[in-house]
Amino acid sequence: MATRIGVDVGGSGVKAGVVDIEAGKLVSDRLRVDTPQPSTPPAVVAAVRELVDRLDEPGTVGIGFPSVIRHGVVYTANNVDRSWIGVNALETFEDAVGREVRLINDADAAGLAECRYGAAMGVSGVVLVITFGTGIGSALFLDGKLMPNTEAGQLELNGARPAEIKYSAKARRKDNLSWDEWGVRAREFITLAYEVLNPDLIVIGGGVSKFWDRFARHVTFDEVPTTPAALANNAGIIGAAAVAFGD
Repeated sequence: MATRIGVDVGGSGVKAGVVDIEAGKLVSDRLRVDTPQPSTPPAVVAAVRELVDRLDEPGTVGIGFPSVIRHGVVYTANNVDRSWIGVNALETFEDAVGREVRLINDADAAGLAECRYGAAMGVSGVVLVITFGTGIGSALFLDGKLMPNTEAGQLELNGARPAEIKYSAKARRKDNLSWDEWGVRAREFITLAYEVLNPDLIVIGGGVSKFWDRFARHVTFDEVPTTPAALANNAGIIGAAAVAFGD
C-alpha cells in the first residue's frame, strides 16, 4: 500500500491525514488544529509541522494552501495573513518539516481528489469543482487535466467583490442564514461560475457538501448537472497526498 501525508491548510482549520494513494482514502485519524490567528507564516508553518510530526509517516508531504501558487511562491492571501504574499512557501514548509514537500492550491487539491477518486472520476469534458468554506475555492479540469489557480471566488457578484464575502459558507454562518436561504445565494454564485466557465459537470465541495440534502434543490440546473463532492471535507487532504505521490 502506497501512502503519503496530505495537509489541507484552510482559513479556519489545518487538517491532515495519511492517505492510501491507490484507494484514495484516509488510513489514519483525521487530525485538525485551528488555523492560527493571525495566520502568519511562522504560525501556520508551526501548525503544519505539528500535524506532520504527529502522523509520523515517511515520504513526501503534500500541502494544499489557500492561495494562487506559482513555482512554490504565494501570490494571493485572501484567507490567510497577507504577510504570506511573496513567500516561497514550498521552501518554508520543507525547512520546517525536514523533507520534500509538494505544494498546490487547496481547491485544486480537492478537485484532483474528486476527479481521481470521487464524484468526477472518469468524467470527460470540462469539470468545475467549487469548494464553499471560509472562502470559495474553485478547480477547473479539461478531460481530467487541471487548469490551476482559477479562483472563481474572487469574481464580483451583485456588488460583492470578492463574491466569497457574501456567498461562502462562512458568510452563511455570519449572516445567520438557514440552509434554504443560503442555497438561494449559492445558486446565484454557481450560475455566475457556470456562465463564465461553461462546465459539463459541477461538483460542490467543502464542508457544505455534508449538508447537501438541505440545499440541493436550490442548486439543481437544467443546463448542467451538479453533484456533491463524494469525498466531502477530506478531499483536500486526499488530493494533496496524491500530489505528494507524484500526480
